[in-house]
Amino acid sequence: MISEGTVDTVVVAFTDMQGRLQGKRIHAPFFVDEVLPHGTEGCNYLLAVDVDMNTVGGYAMSSWETGYGDMEFELDLATLRLLPWLPGTAMVQCDLVAGDGRAVEPSPRRVLGRQVQRAAEHGWVALAGTELEFLVFDDTYEQAWDAGYVGLTPANRYNVDYSVLGTTKVEPLLRDIRGGMHGAGLVVESAKGECNLGQHEIAFRFDEVTRTCDNHSVYKTGAKEIAAAHGKSLSFMAKFDEREGNSCHIHMSLRGTDGGTVFDTGDGPTPLFDHFVAGVLATLSELTLLYAPNVNSYKRFAEGSFAPTSVAWGRDNRTCALRVVGHGGGLRLENRLPGGDVNPYLATAAMLAGGLHGIEHELPLEEPCTGNAYTSGKPRVPGTLQAARDAFAASEVARAAFGDEVVAHYLNAADVELAAFGAAVTDWERRRGFERL
Repeated sequence: MISEGTVDTVVVAFTDMQGRLQGKRIHAPFFVDEVLPHGTEGCNYLLAVDVDMNTVGGYAMSSWETGYGDMEFELDLATLRLLPWLPGTAMVQCDLVAGDGRAVEPSPRRVLGRQVQRAAEHGWVALAGTELEFLVFDDTYEQAWDAGYVGLTPANRYNVDYSVLGTTKVEPLLRDIRGGMHGAGLVVESAKGECNLGQHEIAFRFDEVTRTCDNHSVYKTGAKEIAAAHGKSLSFMAKFDEREGNSCHIHMSLRGTDGGTVFDTGDGPTPLFDHFVAGVLATLSELTLLYAPNVNSYKRFAEGSFAPTSVAWGRDNRTCALRVVGHGGGLRLENRLPGGDVNPYLATAAMLAGGLHGIEHELPLEEPCTGNAYTSGKPRVPGTLQAARDAFAASEVARAAFGDEVVAHYLNAADVELAAFGAAVTDWERRRGFERL
């Protein structure tokens, strides 16, 4: 296609700490002649900045003192795909390699890759599906910015959960997103309305866990690009307002490398499945930082909101943080803790690490929670980023699974986020205090 002139641009990208695609647009003939045989590079500060792209201190891998050197973008050609919503454009996703040839351990794709390899050593393949919700607004991104994100017009004025009429009103956008993602190689399942005003979800078929995360990153960026082309904006932030937040439920199961089922071999859940669920449950609080990475993430954990507050599991119980669904080959664990702002590689790495911890230590599974988990008296998930940060810092499971370098890197990311929020003066404070205090 490049030789024929139908593809003229190749996006070379990786997913950063914040879950964003970062990289370069390469002129396609140059990509073939130079990047394919020799690679390309980018500054290592791309894994050591805040969401505003400010260079911040505290990272071992990147600083003024170390000179902000380059890291190599190692192309994974298995990810090569067209981006139909961008004319003449293809994309390839990358792993990151340091100047000395070592893998960049804090890279989210590498963090997940180590857990994938750990599962493979047991003879298992991890499968996952991510369910992202988003809010659609009739304002452009530029209009939303200029308005300070206040007074925006949602694409639906009322709750359109499962409403065919309600989704019809947004169908031109949803249809283009679905079609674009199909053209990019994702297996599209469905679209449905959700509870908040203008809230929707597009679902995709599960896949091997790394491919699911690669697709997740392409979808999240592509959906924003397609919305912008429609003169609209959409947001995946965990909690935009006081109504329902945006979730990213993660479904996960293991299979043998031969494709055989290991969670249910015909007689119901196996002990392996019970240990897996027990491990994810036991590590839920200490690994919450990887499920809920931002200050705003914790605003979503509200009782009666379909977002979890209790460290509990149940069978087809949406009030629990962990929900067991399916049967036979479809038996799986749904983690309802992550929001739409989650980094998919880090969240699935945490979930897989917790499950493998449970299997390797043969952790017993407690009885399922029945009824309303919000009022069950079960321990609560961390309620703030500070609490999640401290639990992650003290986690022996995190250090054993990810290594001290990765733990220190993401603790610093949390500290940067907390410091930025602590220094901010919010609209809420001005409204309460400008005249009346």
